[in-house]
Amino acid sequence: MNVAVAKTGKGRAVSDLFTSAEGRLPGSPAVIAARREAFETYERLGLPHRRIEEWKYTDLRALVGEVLPLAAAPDAAALASAADAVKAHAVAGARKLVLVDGVFAAGLSDVKALASEVGFKTLRETLEKDAGLLKTAAVDAVISLNAAMASDGVVLSIADGAQLSAPIQIIHVATTDSASAFTRSQVAIGKGARATIIESFVAGAKAYQVNDAVIVSIGDDADVAHIRLLDDAPDAVNITSQFVTVGANTKVNFFNMTSGAAVSRLQGFIMFAGEGSELSINGVNLLQKTEHGDTTLVVDHAVPNCVSREIFRAVVDDRAHSVFQGRIIVRPDAQKTDGKMMTRALLLSDEAEADNKPELEIFADDVSCGHGATAGALDDNLLFYLKARGLPEKQAQALLIQAFVGEAIEQIADDNLREHVIGIAERWLERRS
Repeated sequence: MNVAVAKTGKGRAVSDLFTSAEGRLPGSPAVIAARREAFETYERLGLPHRRIEEWKYTDLRALVGEVLPLAAAPDAAALASAADAVKAHAVAGARKLVLVDGVFAAGLSDVKALASEVGFKTLRETLEKDAGLLKTAAVDAVISLNAAMASDGVVLSIADGAQLSAPIQIIHVATTDSASAFTRSQVAIGKGARATIIESFVAGAKAYQVNDAVIVSIGDDADVAHIRLLDDAPDAVNITSQFVTVGANTKVNFFNMTSGAAVSRLQGFIMFAGEGSELSINGVNLLQKTEHGDTTLVVDHAVPNCVSREIFRAVVDDRAHSVFQGRIIVRPDAQKTDGKMMTRALLLSDEAEADNKPELEIFADDVSCGHGATAGALDDNLLFYLKARGLPEKQAQALLIQAFVGEAIEQIADDNLREHVIGIAERWLERRS
């Protein structure tokens, strides 16, 4: 029996988007073939919906009204607008690599300053010779769509033993309303290297869509901090997929803060590939109005003697919706695994919603693993204590909220970067007030 898959209006819109954009997308004939294969995978799967377990809380068919056309290459006006956004969101002392509407902007980036320490290419340059960057092991509709549509990104190579003198900040700026950007980047960090990578999403427009993918490989004996800051426009949609492979005897500190976008999802797939490594994952969702923020993490302990810690905080106001899904997998040979996960949600209104779904999949015997999840309102006794000493209610709430998210933010070792993140949280509290 022949079965035909009926496309919805949204499905047809994405098909039309790929057809119209295919001629503008970079790549050799092998890359074009890989794009078409990826898009066929997407068409077979369709937009994720609530009947897919990993997407049950973030139904893109319901949350995303339409698929927007691919943004045009930025013109002079777009670059000028992006320059203002970069100036407002750049981390002090960091070396910038800027993508405007999904296209690398050399004039806004610190390429020369990076050249002495880091190998750098754009995705567009890399795809002229190799289709490898479009391939991942994960089978997922938005990941496949990203592979089909990726227009640009950055490809970084940090040599063995390199000790970067400054953080690298990849800044994504959207300047075009009613358009979409698809970016894909790769960061390869060598043995014994020390580096801080920041990825920032900022708004120069009002309503747009972003589909980003980042592939990170970390060598043995490295020390790496990876910070992601999402401060997109209130009407934006942002879906980011991260794939991280961690070598032996390596320390990785990952932090994510979401404080914008109508719909956002960070899905991270992190695998231990070498023994003796330590992973610290910390995150904060600051959501208000009708914002929807989803953090979905899979930590795969594929080898023995590794440690992972996950601390996640969500502050949810008005009718916003926060989602945390965390899964720790311990493979049969991964003895002496130590994995812990804790998520807490602070609900500031009766209509705020938080879904916390921690999971453990353990196939080894000699392990120490655990998880916990809580959700609740601000402590009335603490509020009364602060108000009794003359603080207005909003200010008292702000102090308690800062203390609540502080445990996650304090894990950022770099002083300038930590102050930058605290500033983002303070601005969110000011908007709420």
